[in-house]
Amino acid sequence: MTRTDSLEGGQLLHPISRQELEAREEQWLAPYAMRSHTTRGRLHPEPEDVFRTVYRRDRDRIIHSTAFRRLEYKTQVFVNHEGDYYRTRLTHTLEVAQIAVSIARALRLNEDLVEAVALAHDIGHPPFGHAGEDALRDLMADHGGFDHNLQGLRIVDVLEERYPGFPGLNLTWEVRESINKHRTPYDHGGLRVDLDPNVSPLLESQIADIADEIAYDNHDLDDGLTSGLIREEDLQGIELWDVAREAVEQRVGGSPMTAEIRKYQIVRLLIDRQITDLISTSVERFNRDRITSVPEVRAHRERLITFSDEMTALRKPLKAFLWRHLYQHYRVIRMADKATRFITELFQAYLKGPAQLPNTTRVRIERGEEPARVVCDYLAGMTDRYCLEEYKKFFDPFERV
Repeated sequence: MTRTDSLEGGQLLHPISRQELEAREEQWLAPYAMRSHTTRGRLHPEPEDVFRTVYRRDRDRIIHSTAFRRLEYKTQVFVNHEGDYYRTRLTHTLEVAQIAVSIARALRLNEDLVEAVALAHDIGHPPFGHAGEDALRDLMADHGGFDHNLQGLRIVDVLEERYPGFPGLNLTWEVRESINKHRTPYDHGGLRVDLDPNVSPLLESQIADIADEIAYDNHDLDDGLTSGLIREEDLQGIELWDVAREAVEQRVGGSPMTAEIRKYQIVRLLIDRQITDLISTSVERFNRDRITSVPEVRAHRERLITFSDEMTALRKPLKAFLWRHLYQHYRVIRMADKATRFITELFQAYLKGPAQLPNTTRVRIERGEEPARVVCDYLAGMTDRYCLEEYKKFFDPFERV
């Protein structure tokens, strides 16, 4: 008797097919959730997978992409060589996905779609975080600009090389739309007109956006405390932090806590409180505005996945603190200035001498692609450490090329 023919409760077992997963979605998902079988499909038609829904397939393609792997060595706040403890763009992405899926499950939304969008949300980020993006935006100002969301679309639509029949990853329309519409207070890029920029994003997309905010606010705070750039006493007077700290102290009573455990518990409680508020407020919005379908979500001009007014007000002082004391810390600014110099000088060197580019990149220029865009794609795909190594090869006279 094979594994799939074994008996359980007197019935033969069998693998769960894609159609059965889609049927489960119909039974489980809320009426305003996106169903896998209603996707607008892919740019290049492909046979459906036997066992995976379209969004599970997208998630897997993203995870196995070159661009996703490179996130391991791209900056979140602290450059990779500053220490192994700090979050990278990859660990941040995984934390966003975990938070987003938890919220989606509570709201009975499509977890597979949420996870795919969350895993792809930073796939177009260049090295050195926002400093790298700002540098490329300035360098590309006369060549079509640069935005990491649009770069993410270039990666999944064109730049990844995986399949013989088409360029890119050939993701579903909904995942591509969500990458295009990814918005947080730190994301203000352009929108591709072929992905319905004038309609509101799916709830699954909205969840990925706000999970990104929750993750970077609280985990950047965690890393900032670990680095010593900010101190716990500096946070006194910020209500959101003070309430979480007091709650942790009450929970443990007189039990001893190391500084690391104390910090972890406070940050954990901060995240939990924000997620709980987000879920309850979003459900109130659904009920208040009588949202019962995906078309109604798309027609709604305001985002439905949101914090309460009270939580929004509580989060502002913490976000302002992080901006002043972490993102504007002289050590972070110093590294950002160095990153700008690395990227700017490499861009100019490659553009002036494209023969110095790898063969697979240089051939794109020889085929007639705009040199500035080819160089931009190459730089945006670099990890922090590869960019540093290239810089040394170009500008350190004692470094072997």
